[in-house]
Amino acid sequence: MQQTIQKFLNKGKSSIITPQKNTKEEFLAEHNRLSPLNMQTTIFLLSRFRVERASLFKNDNWSVDKLRKPFIFWLSSLSLEKESKKMTK
Repeated sequence: MQQTIQKFLNKGKSSIITPQKNTKEEFLAEHNRLSPLNMQTTIFLLSRFRVERASLFKNDNWSVDKLRKPFIFWLSSLSLEKESKKMTK
């Protein structure tokens, strides 16, 4: 009985979560898995994002938690830019 109570109490304890280090390819796979078709991307666009938003990168870590939201905003701005160019033609 004591072991059962101890297991129950330990179950609620949160463990320390360390950010996972991802490669560009792993980021790409996870982003595309989570995204609808119109927001999926390529290695080329990820490389362009890294150049244009270099301040977000302190090393070669492509943390999904840290970079996905800024990447989506950046990617959305490219789509809006493309649409506005179509309308001005």
